[in-house]
Amino acid sequence: MSSPTTTLEPRLARPTPDAGNRLPNSVLAMIIFVVAEIMFFAALMSAHTIARATVLGGVWPPAGQPRLPVERTAFNTAILLLSGALLFVANRRARAGYEKARPYVAGAIATGIAFVLLQGVEWVALLREGLTMQSSTHGAFFYLIVGAHALHAVVAIAVLTAIYFPMRRGTLARSTFAATQVFWYFVVLLWPVIYLRVYL
Repeated sequence: MSSPTTTLEPRLARPTPDAGNRLPNSVLAMIIFVVAEIMFFAALMSAHTIARATVLGGVWPPAGQPRLPVERTAFNTAILLLSGALLFVANRRARAGYEKARPYVAGAIATGIAFVLLQGVEWVALLREGLTMQSSTHGAFFYLIVGAHALHAVVAIAVLTAIYFPMRRGTLARSTFAATQVFWYFVVLLWPVIYLRVYL
């Protein structure tokens, strides 16, 4: 009597299932956090809008202050949006196994890092041109709003990087991946709003 044939095909690492079909606690907590952060940024940009509307002479930015790099930042905005798109594709590919999703998550991390680095280069150039938090209300709001977003981007990139390794091992829970996506999509989609309100 012959023994049953053993298949040697490698098994794809699939997302670790979470119990039940309800919204996971980690995702709910992230949504609550994001809503709070939306309110925070809304307050900052509302204050910026009021300051811009009531500036003496109606000139914004104030005379003597450097022009913001609208064109270069538009390119950088496209890079960040690409990062969000890559993570969206990663989520779709993860349904068939994390092995198919990993390259897209790595791409999202890489483009996110590129965004932050290019923003850093922009800041250095503006500081050299005389735009500081003390130089004008324009400078104060610029560094406060853009800096707060940059901080969120750095934290989100660190979280994406942290989940990449359990994803490689196939031990990453679906809820953790979903919560991370909520945070990164918030960072990605907030930026075009900041770009339109602060740079234009």
